[in-house]
Amino acid sequence: MRWLRVACLAPVLGAGIQAALFSQQPLQPPSHFQKLAHTYSIVAWDSATGDLGVAVQSKFPNVGGIVPWARAGVGAIATQSLTNIAYGERGLELLAEGATADDALRIIMQTDTMLQDRQVGIVDARGTAASFTGARTFDWAGGRVGGSGTAGAVSGGKGQSIVGRGYAAQANIMVSDRTVSNMAETFERTPGPLADRLVAALHAGQAGGGDKRGMQSAALLVVRRGGGYFGANDRFIDIRVYDAVDPLAELDRLMTLHKLHFFPREPTDLIPITPEVVAQLEPILLREPTGQVAKWLRAPQRSATPAFLEALRDFMYWENYDVRVRMDGRIDRVVLNDILAKHPR
Repeated sequence: MRWLRVACLAPVLGAGIQAALFSQQPLQPPSHFQKLAHTYSIVAWDSATGDLGVAVQSKFPNVGGIVPWARAGVGAIATQSLTNIAYGERGLELLAEGATADDALRIIMQTDTMLQDRQVGIVDARGTAASFTGARTFDWAGGRVGGSGTAGAVSGGKGQSIVGRGYAAQANIMVSDRTVSNMAETFERTPGPLADRLVAALHAGQAGGGDKRGMQSAALLVVRRGGGYFGANDRFIDIRVYDAVDPLAELDRLMTLHKLHFFPREPTDLIPITPEVVAQLEPILLREPTGQVAKWLRAPQRSATPAFLEALRDFMYWENYDVRVRMDGRIDRVVLNDILAKHPR
């Protein structure tokens, strides 16, 4: 089938030029070596929700500022190695105009004067995925894309463009190909939301050896229509670890924080504000805000009265639980536990 092909660069490069590029094995890094984002990433589409996302880690500061690109209902792109932002900006434009992931990749490749230094992964909103690894990227470098159903992944090495389904994983300057194969296998077998699957794939990539030079930064970008703050935009998750000794551990910490403060509550987490719950929260409302004369609650209520609910609402906004505020006599148990942990009696 068309999207299972492994297409070399013949449509883009003449046979003579292609052979010369494949024979190039520089003994020393080029002058632009330090500008390369020595990176591994995965772009993916969730067929159930329509979510699109990118997860990336690199021995490069602020990889989240250059590699991941995504637009809800359009696609997700990772542009790395010697990053060319045209793959992100123009790539999303082409996808929005109706191009498939492989069509968009091929169009931009045709005008890229430093094509063989690039590495790119693209997935569109229909699930078509494509990945390209330039011939001048450094070992180990290559990619994988999802196959048909349970057929497994399609792999490609330097100088190859591959097309598949659902996701594209790619890496350069890795210890071995285990980074990419681990990402692909883990993403395929991990259940749950797209963001959790992407983060699991990053951890698996690091377990496969990761970047030869170590770790420095990471990022997770997931877009969903109306998935941003109070539905005001499509930026469902946008987490960037600029510089850290263990960027994946920091990404995990920030993801937990993001879920608490930005994810809507789950219906199963809602519990009634009983007198017992009031007894837990009331002492906090009577003494907070610290350092201010006026407190959230002026006098004990002992039950979920309108005064208590208003005080709890104001306190929750103050503490940045905005998306979990409610006035129906119930509270999110996740928020309740977090409040009690941060404000011990």
